[in-house]
Amino acid sequence: MAGRKQAAARGAGPAAKADLESGLVIAAHGRHYLVQAGEQKLHCVTRGKKSDVSVGDHIRLARTSPDQGVIEAIDERKTLLYRSDQYKSKLLAANVDQLFIVVATEPSFTDDLVSRALVAAESAGVSAHLILNKTDITEALPKTRERLQVYARLGYPVHEVSAKAHPDETRAAFMPLLAGKSTILIGQSGMGKSSIINLIVPDADIATREISAALDTGKHTTTFTRLYQMEGGASIIDSPGFQEFGLYRLSEGMLERAFRDFTPYLGKCRFYNCHHLNEPGCAVLEAVQAGEIAGLRHQLYAQLVHESSQTLY
Repeated sequence: MAGRKQAAARGAGPAAKADLESGLVIAAHGRHYLVQAGEQKLHCVTRGKKSDVSVGDHIRLARTSPDQGVIEAIDERKTLLYRSDQYKSKLLAANVDQLFIVVATEPSFTDDLVSRALVAAESAGVSAHLILNKTDITEALPKTRERLQVYARLGYPVHEVSAKAHPDETRAAFMPLLAGKSTILIGQSGMGKSSIINLIVPDADIATREISAALDTGKHTTTFTRLYQMEGGASIIDSPGFQEFGLYRLSEGMLERAFRDFTPYLGKCRFYNCHHLNEPGCAVLEAVQAGEIAGLRHQLYAQLVHESSQTLY
């Protein structure tokens, strides 16, 4: 996909190319983008009805006024994260190194969203971590830890923090993880993502209001994804609270490879074109029955295969 965009970018005329500036997309709302160009923030749009730009994209733009511009080209992407509904894939963030999934002791999180986010990270080549927030709510802690064990056993790091009760310790835990990397935080509403962002980026509230004003989103400050730049080349991207996370664009082959617990069994089924759903001699199903693959993980795989087969585009 990135290649198609770059091919389109290369089609720009030589005269236009000479005047292009570099920038980093730090927020997106509809087809309106806020771009950091040097020390200045510019309000940019794309040509026509294109909306194939993502937060985290390094772009080239042509100025149309002192504080506005048109995005003419997207530089090559290192990574690209999507989420989707049945009708459209949505760009979530570009050039991220790691995805942090924020869960909490209260309110309860959904395993479906966590697992879908992990699949998205695997398919994009992005490392994933789980952040367990609100560990000060001790009565819910043992059960929450037990639920997270299925992911810890797969090798996904789980970090325990309490952003409000222990802010200094939480910030100290995060800073080494973020150093020199581009990180996106996702999670359901109510998990404490905003509290974590405010600890890591002390002026995040001010920056968000500025971004909201620049993009003319008014009171809808939580409906857009935004990137905060940090010292040492690090950045952190805050995204809206998700209640669901579609992966319709992933094919069946992409899905099976995005489940790291399936990896030891792929290629060992009786049939070379096994779908790992109900075929005899399926090594994946045998691993589920033996308890080597968690049942909830295979259920999600079956659901995602079904959703992929129903896609309308």
